[in-house]
Amino acid sequence: MLRGLDIREMLIVDRLELAFQPGLNVLTGETGAGKSILLDALGFVLGWRGRADLVRQGADQGEVTAWFDLPASHPAIAILQEAGIAIEDELILRRVNVRDGRKTAWVNDRRVSGEVLRNLSETLVELHGQHDDRELLNPRGHRQMLDTYAGLEVELDRVRGAWHAMATARRNLAATEARIAEAKSEEDFLRHAVAELDALAPEAGEEATLDTQRRLMQAAEKIRADIGKAAEALGMGGAEGMASDALRWLQGVAGQAEGRLDAPLASIEQAMLTLDEAQRGVADCLDALSFNTSELEEAEERLFAIRGLARKHNVLPDDLRQFADELRGRLAVLDDGARDLDHLREAVSAAQTSYDAAALDIHKRRAKAAKALDAAMAGELAPLKMERAVFATTMTAADAGPEGRDDVAFTVATNPGAPAGPLNKIASGGELSRFLLALKVCLTQASQGLTMIFDEIDRGVGGATADAVGRRLAELATEGQVLVVTHSPQVAALGRHHWRVEKHQDAQSTTSTVVALDANARIDEIARMLSGDKVTDAAREAARALIKI
Repeated sequence: MLRGLDIREMLIVDRLELAFQPGLNVLTGETGAGKSILLDALGFVLGWRGRADLVRQGADQGEVTAWFDLPASHPAIAILQEAGIAIEDELILRRVNVRDGRKTAWVNDRRVSGEVLRNLSETLVELHGQHDDRELLNPRGHRQMLDTYAGLEVELDRVRGAWHAMATARRNLAATEARIAEAKSEEDFLRHAVAELDALAPEAGEEATLDTQRRLMQAAEKIRADIGKAAEALGMGGAEGMASDALRWLQGVAGQAEGRLDAPLASIEQAMLTLDEAQRGVADCLDALSFNTSELEEAEERLFAIRGLARKHNVLPDDLRQFADELRGRLAVLDDGARDLDHLREAVSAAQTSYDAAALDIHKRRAKAAKALDAAMAGELAPLKMERAVFATTMTAADAGPEGRDDVAFTVATNPGAPAGPLNKIASGGELSRFLLALKVCLTQASQGLTMIFDEIDRGVGGATADAVGRRLAELATEGQVLVVTHSPQVAALGRHHWRVEKHQDAQSTTSTVVALDANARIDEIARMLSGDKVTDAAREAARALIKI
C-alpha cells in the first residue's frame, strides 16, 4: 500500500508531501491544475519511462520519495532479496533527477538501478491511465494479458523451450544438408586430391630436409675433394705422422732433459688426441657425402612433388598433411551423411512432437482461461450498467511460434444480437471507459498488495453511469487501496479520502499544490465540479446528497 509521496522541485511543484490512506483516495481539480504531475512524479520514482524534462525550472535537481507498507507476504520481498536489499516493514523508494538528465535511485538507502525500480513497481502499483488504453486496445498484447490472467508462466516456458529446441534441431539438419550438398558438388575433386596427397604422404618439415639434402648433394663433389685433402694432411702422411715422430724422438731423450720435456710431451699427446677426433669427424663427413646419382634424383623428384602440391592447393608445404586431414573430414561428411541425416531427422521429429504437445496444452489452458475471463467480465460489467453488453475472448489459429499457435483478441458487443468487434471500434467513449475498467480489474484480480491507480477512468460518462463507476471503484478499494484522478462529482463523492489539486500563478512562477479536504471543503469541491466556477447553495445541497448516497 502506498503510504506517502514527497515531491521536491519537480515540474511545477516546489515541495509537496502527501500521506495516502487505505480505501478510495480521490484527487480532483480544475483542468490544468497539475493532477497528471502527481502521476508523472510517482512514475518517475517507480522507474517508469516517461517525460525527460522533470526538474523544476530554476532548480539544479528534482527528487521524489515514495514509501509503501510491506507486509511479510508481499511479492516485492523476493525482488529485494535478489538485489541484496535489507527487508523492513516499510519500503522507501527515492530517485533524484539532475538538471543534466542524470538519474540516481535508492531503495531503503541502497543505491539501485532503474531496472530494480521497475521490477519493484510491478508488484507495488497498477496504473490505468489514458496512455494505458492503447495497450489494452491493441490485439497484439491480448494473448499476453490472457496468459498473465491465467498464470501460464510455467506453460509458456515449456512451449518456448520446445520451440527453441525444435528450431535448433531444424537448423542442425539444414546445416548438415547444406554441408552434404556442398561435399557432393566437389566429391570428385575431394577424392582425387585425398588420393594424391595420401600417395605422396608428405610430412611436416620434410620439404626443408629435402632441400638441405639436395643442396648438399649438389655441392658434394667439390667439397669432397677438399675434405679428402684435409684428411690426408691430418693422417699419418701429414700432421699425425709428424706429431708421432716428434713424440717418439722427445720420449727418447726426455730422461736426460731433467724434466724440461714433460710439458711439451703432454701437449703433443693432447694434440694427437684432438687430431684423432678431427680425423674421425672428417671421415664421417666423407662417408655422408658418399651417394649415388640416383639418390639426388629421388630427392629432387620428391621435393618438386611436395612443392607442386603445395602450389596447387595454395597451402604451405608443411601444411599439406593437415590439409589432407581437412579434405578427409569433408569426405567423411559425405560418406557418413546418410547416417547423420537419419539421426537429425529423428531429432527434428521428436522436437516437433514435444512442441505440438506443449502448444496443444497451452491452447487448452488458454481456452479455459478465456471462458473464465469472459465470465468475470460479465460479472464486472453488470454493476457498471452494462449488463446487456457481451465481452468475448476470441481465439484463432496462428502460425506456430515460441508462444504457441494461438491469436487472442478481446471483442465486445454492446447489445445482444449486435455484431461483435474490437473494443475501440464498437464501444462509445463512455462504454469504452467501463469496458477498460472492468478488464483492468479482471486482469489484476490475482495480484496481491497492489495499489491501483486510475487516471480519469470515468471520462465520457456521467450521471448514473458515473455513479456506477464510482461504486465499483469504492468496492475495489474495500479490499486494498485505490487512487483515482477524476473530473466526475459522482466518483469524487464516493471517495474515502479527498485531495484537491490547485495551481497558483504569479508574475515570476507557476506552482501546483495538493490540499487535503475536510468535510466542508469536500462539499464545496464537489459542488464546484457540479456547477462550475460559481458554487451555489443548490450545488452544495446536491453535493451533500451525492456524499450521503
